[in-house]
Amino acid sequence: MDTSFKNLHVAILSSPGMGHLIPALVLANRLAAQHSVNVTVLLVTTAVSPPESKLLQIPLHRDLVRVVELPPVDISHLVVPTTQVVAQLCVMVREALPLIRSAIAAMDRRPDAVIADLFCTETAAIAAELGMAKYLYVPSTAWFTALTVYCQVLDREIEGQYVDQPEPLKIPGCKPVRPEDVVEPMLDRNELQHDEFGARNPTSFQENETLRSIIEIPVYPIGPLRRPVEPVDVKSDLLGWLDRQPNESVIFVSFGSGGVLSAEQITELAWGLELSQQRFVWVVRPPTKGSVDDAFFNLGTDFDGTPNYLPEGFIKRTQNKGLLIPMWAPQAQILSHQAVGGFMSHCGWNTTLESITSDLPIIAWPLYAEQRLNATFLAEEVGVALRPRVLPTKEVVKREEIESLVRRLMEHKEGQVMRDKVKKMKISAMEGLKNGGPSYKSMCELLSKIAVRKGNMNGLVG
Repeated sequence: MDTSFKNLHVAILSSPGMGHLIPALVLANRLAAQHSVNVTVLLVTTAVSPPESKLLQIPLHRDLVRVVELPPVDISHLVVPTTQVVAQLCVMVREALPLIRSAIAAMDRRPDAVIADLFCTETAAIAAELGMAKYLYVPSTAWFTALTVYCQVLDREIEGQYVDQPEPLKIPGCKPVRPEDVVEPMLDRNELQHDEFGARNPTSFQENETLRSIIEIPVYPIGPLRRPVEPVDVKSDLLGWLDRQPNESVIFVSFGSGGVLSAEQITELAWGLELSQQRFVWVVRPPTKGSVDDAFFNLGTDFDGTPNYLPEGFIKRTQNKGLLIPMWAPQAQILSHQAVGGFMSHCGWNTTLESITSDLPIIAWPLYAEQRLNATFLAEEVGVALRPRVLPTKEVVKREEIESLVRRLMEHKEGQVMRDKVKKMKISAMEGLKNGGPSYKSMCELLSKIAVRKGNMNGLVG
């Protein structure tokens, strides 16, 4: 453990949502375990946020990491039922700013720096007021970061909706983005979430002159960071079932903490899995009549009944091949199990990293946020994923195509080739994170800058 930065105290701010909380906690652990930094994680919560006990299934470095859950804020008078997730997140954080400021001001030891996620950028004013260094944490791809930075330029240069453009959107230094792959807030420029997203420009790439002309802020590539897989003391029925399956024979099907499917799509998926004759573990949720991200603010885990929305006889016919898990499952443990050989995933970036570091190729099933961009990267850039013919959010994927995708991933040479590519990616990622690797050095560079600033501030005060 590096003790050079043991005198530093860093606050990490996380917006609601498991996809935001997990990388905040993982970063906190990394700072504490590898660099001896004291960390306070401030969580903006909602009335239906998962309890801390759920989050702390990620084992924290208890001596150095403290988690503070801020009280939920009431935004019912500021949103309507149709307000999109991104806009709701921004409003929640904005309303929580007084709570965030009070929590920081009340700390016995004032943080030397604040690291905020993409939805907490308005806390920059609090950091400036209280004399703290401020940084933005973007636990996603460089491609997504570049698109987010360049969005303000695209807004000026392009008329009409992005999704209606005849050509891919050009971003300096990056592969162009197909209009249908833009992040969720860019799909409709008339919506509130587009304006909120455009106001949250993260950072610039130091080596890209065009982007540097927009925002001259250094980038510290510190990833890929993922939550660790802890050994299980007591075997659950789920893990016991997996123990009885042959190696790399099971496909895990899950669409993240916020993703849901329509009733018709659930039916087609069930038939596709059954027709494939492959073993599976499927995290099932009741169908939605609305948006595919309807579960984002309502992650339930207490449903223990038999799903009544699956095809008649499906559970009985597949009882020797498949296992259904209602609502939520211990994803990291499942992906790392030797019986699992593939993953049908929404392609959230946390999940993608867990899949890659578990040596698993993917059937990409993007639903919202930046997942379409991630799916394109995985399928076309690095070749570790298969995709349906059309986006699942545009058209129902039929059972015959699902059967084919599952068989290709689990039975055919095509799947094994992707599995070999994933293993090479994992090795590269681990090399970057080890002591002396480029990600480790980048983290040290960031912490050194905070330490120097702290020294200068102390000198000014003293």
